[in-house]
Amino acid sequence: MVKSSKGFRSRSRGWSTKDVREKGSPPVTRFLREFAVGDRVTVRLEASDPQGSPPPRYQGRTCTVVGRSGRAYRVEFLGRGPRKQLIANPV
Repeated sequence: MVKSSKGFRSRSRGWSTKDVREKGSPPVTRFLREFAVGDRVTVRLEASDPQGSPPPRYQGRTCTVVGRSGRAYRVEFLGRGPRKQLIANPV
């Protein structure tokens, strides 16, 4: 058997494809969304804007906003073991 690749976006074809009616860029209001420290958010990757998105393994995880890092947000969630922090765009 051929060894399967374990790249950064491996096994991500299902969630990264959009429905026909959803194709194109997201609305501008989604880019301008603001979150306060302590808000609970869900990591949802935007297929049309892959730049600055977190790794696909965190798709659908619920996190707490810890702070900002430029335009992006630092979010924290419980994983296996210690708390993990992730930097993600507001889209």
